[in-house]
Amino acid sequence: MSLLEQYFPDLSPEQKQQFAALEGLYQTWNAQINVISRKDTDHFYERHVLHSLAIAKVVTFLPGAAILDIGTGGGFPGIPLAILYPEVDFHLVDSIGKKIKVVQEVANSLGLTNVRASHARAETIKDRYDFIVSRAVTQMPVFLTWVKGKSATKNKHSFKNGILYLKGGDLSEELAGIKYPCKEFPIANFYKEAFFETKKVVYVQLVP
Repeated sequence: MSLLEQYFPDLSPEQKQQFAALEGLYQTWNAQINVISRKDTDHFYERHVLHSLAIAKVVTFLPGAAILDIGTGGGFPGIPLAILYPEVDFHLVDSIGKKIKVVQEVANSLGLTNVRASHARAETIKDRYDFIVSRAVTQMPVFLTWVKGKSATKNKHSFKNGILYLKGGDLSEELAGIKYPCKEFPIANFYKEAFFETKKVVYVQLVP
């Protein structure tokens, strides 16, 4: 939590309380349903919460925005972002039902009224969103096929509507054939911990 408050000093008392409750909730649920890698549980705030919130260091979501989190797993990056942006609507989607059960239970426990969780495949989602977020669920060219037609056509943010994707390593080959404008933001520019050295937020602009 001290790490979190260091990088996000303006959290409200309620947000601090919600973030503080996260670790215990995930420990409880992880004992029943494996949603977080065992080796990462000791570094929960760094590797799950801060990593998710790196997206907020790139784009500030505006009140009323709609965000889709595809392949959310146990709720990352969606749940931490929903705590940070209580006036933004988040739709968290995963094809594995037991993971969505964890997402729903965590959101309920925290009193997050801005989170909707769906057990569904990405391709079946029909709504449109300002941004689509995800944490390295597949290669970007495949991900683009999943999100086709899911971007709202009207841009409200300083960044045009599109994808904000958490991924690590050398992405030059993976992004080379993409026809959309894209940009990589090294997370090491925002956080000094060694874990983030090769991690990036990849922005893909889907709407002109």
